[in-house]
Amino acid sequence: MKTYLVTGGAGFIGASFVKLLLKQYTDIRVVVLDALTYAGNLGTIVSDIEDPRCEFVKGDICDKVLADELFVKYNFNYVVNFAAESHVDRSIENPQLFLITNILGTQNLLDAARKHWVTGKDENGYPTWKEGVKFHQVSTDEVYGSLGAEGYFTETTPLDPRSPYSASKTSADLFVQAYNETFKMPVTTTRCSNNYGPYHFPEKLIPLIIKNILEGKSLPVYGDGTNVRDWLYVEDHCKAIDMVVNNGRVGQVYNVGGHNEKQNIEIVMLTISTIRDLMTETPAYREVLKKKEIINGEISIEWINENLITYVADRLGHDQRYAIDPTKIKNELGWVPETMFAEGIVKTIRWYLENQAWVEEVASGDYQKYYDKMYSK
Repeated sequence: MKTYLVTGGAGFIGASFVKLLLKQYTDIRVVVLDALTYAGNLGTIVSDIEDPRCEFVKGDICDKVLADELFVKYNFNYVVNFAAESHVDRSIENPQLFLITNILGTQNLLDAARKHWVTGKDENGYPTWKEGVKFHQVSTDEVYGSLGAEGYFTETTPLDPRSPYSASKTSADLFVQAYNETFKMPVTTTRCSNNYGPYHFPEKLIPLIIKNILEGKSLPVYGDGTNVRDWLYVEDHCKAIDMVVNNGRVGQVYNVGGHNEKQNIEIVMLTISTIRDLMTETPAYREVLKKKEIINGEISIEWINENLITYVADRLGHDQRYAIDPTKIKNELGWVPETMFAEGIVKTIRWYLENQAWVEEVASGDYQKYYDKMYSK
C-alpha cells in the first residue's frame, strides 16, 4: 500500500488531487496536512476524510516537530506539496508571509523527507534512498515571468519571476532541484497554467465573477482586461500530477498547460453569457440569485450583462501573458488536457450554482474584508 502526504490538501487544487487519488486507487492511504488558512476549507474535503483511507491533520508545513512526527507515524512513500500562499495580490500586500510558507515550509518538508528516507551512503558519499519514494513539488507557470504576444513557456525557459508570489515559488522550486542535485533526492516538479473548476476560492477570477454576478455586484477587471492566461481544468491538472508522481523521471520538471489562452475580459464575458444561458435553460438556477428582479412573475436575468463590468486600477507588475507548451509531458507520459474551456466553464458554473452553501461558507468573514480592500480602488 502506498501512503501519500498531500500538503495543502484542503485547498483548491490539493483537494481535487485528494479526490482523484481516492477515486483512482483502492490500496492507498492519504494523509492531508493543511493549516486551514483563507484558501483551505475543511468543507471541501469533508466527504473524503470520512473515507477510512484518508486522514486529516491540521498543521503548518513550517512546523518541524509535526513534520517529523508525521513521517514517523505514516512512513510516507510520496510527498505531494501543494501547500503555499498562492495569490499574487496578497503577496504584494505581505511579501514576507510568502517567503515563510512557500520557501521555508518547502525546505522543512524536504528536510523531513531526507531525514526519514535516506538509508545510507553510496561509494561516492551521496545518500542512498528508500525504494519507491518521491517528493513532488506543485509549482506555477508564473516562475517564468511574462510572455509577449507570441511564444510559449517550455521547461528550459529561464526563470524570471515578477511578483513576490512567483519569486517565492521560484525559490521553492530551486530548493527542490538543489536537494536532487546535492543529495540525489528523488524529486519531480510540475508547473501549471491557471486552474479553474469546482471548489475554487472566490478571490480568483472565475469564481469571483460568478459570485459577484449572483449578488448583483460589479465585476472588477484589472487594467484594460487584455492580460492573457492559459486556462486548465483542475481535474486535468491533477491527472497530470498523478502521472508525474508515478512515472515522471526523477529530477525533471514538467509543464502542464490547457491549450486555452484567453484574455481576462474574454473570461468575464464568457462567464456572463454562460450564466445567462444556464439560467435560461434551467430557470430553477435563478433562485440562487441574491439580486432578484421580478418581471411578469418571473425572476429576471436581463440585468446580467456586460454593464456589470468595472475596470479597476491594474495590479502592480501585472504580467501580460502566460502560455505553456506541454509537449514534454505529452511525449513522455501521454498526458493531454481532456477538458476544453467551452465544456469546463459550463461544468464550473453549474457546480457553483448548485453548491452555494460551500461558497457562502468560504466567502464570509476575513475574505469580505480582503475583497473590500482590494477592489474598492
